[in-house]
Amino acid sequence: MPSKIIQWFPGHMAKTRRMMAECLPLVDAVIEILDARIPRSSQNPEIDKICGDKPRLVLLSKSTLANPTVTSQWKQYFEAKERGCLICDFVTGAGMNEIVPELQRLCAATLEKWAAKGISGKALRAMVVGIPNVGKSSFINKITGAKKARVEDRPGVTVDKQWVKTPYRLELLDMPGVLWPKFEERTVAENLAMTGAIKDQILDVEELATALCQRLVAIDPDAFFARYNLPDDMREGYDGYDLLEAVGRKRGFLVKGGDVNTERTALMLLDELRSGKIGRISLEKPRVKHPAPTEN
Repeated sequence: MPSKIIQWFPGHMAKTRRMMAECLPLVDAVIEILDARIPRSSQNPEIDKICGDKPRLVLLSKSTLANPTVTSQWKQYFEAKERGCLICDFVTGAGMNEIVPELQRLCAATLEKWAAKGISGKALRAMVVGIPNVGKSSFINKITGAKKARVEDRPGVTVDKQWVKTPYRLELLDMPGVLWPKFEERTVAENLAMTGAIKDQILDVEELATALCQRLVAIDPDAFFARYNLPDDMREGYDGYDLLEAVGRKRGFLVKGGDVNTERTALMLLDELRSGKIGRISLEKPRVKHPAPTEN
């Protein structure tokens, strides 16, 4: 992966990080939205440092694009870390009815404290955090039932914080999407780029799509080969670029002389992954630590 991806630095990151830290005392909980296809890669490591012990609800968004079995594994993973976790889709509304009850469960101590003081009807306040293009604006619009936040299928649309009221006893503080100074792992950068969290304009899309072809063969070869009608004898012994060319040739993306237009093919392949046309693809699974074997 080109170094320009690994070291990409969003200019507003430091400002947003300070904003989160300053606003944290104003909220009762944090709603962290992660992409169900890449929960680890879409989880900003700065969030743990900033949020500390504040009650946290993880929403696995875009779940209809991810492998449901893998998504269930991620839900168990986060619950084992003593965080609330719900599987959601902000287009279909899946999981939305569970959000407020789960926040109330996570904030039970706060609600009990208010009740002891005779406070009733007070709204819980939650900070909404997540990387660019993970679905924060779609979530806010869905839960409010109105278009409160601007939504586009590209990163970096929300640029400042805003308070949003909902029909429930819940107020949301929407924060700008933020990435981190650099990606220590190439796979993390690839995952973010493949799912659209990094703007296409700064990527080598052909190199990215070549890597995607290799990943799809490893993750779900049946879906990949069926979608692009590739011959079974290409399942072994072909690298990612060979597969990219084969996909382009099948789609008729040719230029003068009969060569494949690999840039056009790459853009199509990435678009079809992001829209779920290839299938319900999860690009990563949770890392589960197995206990060390005991001696008999």
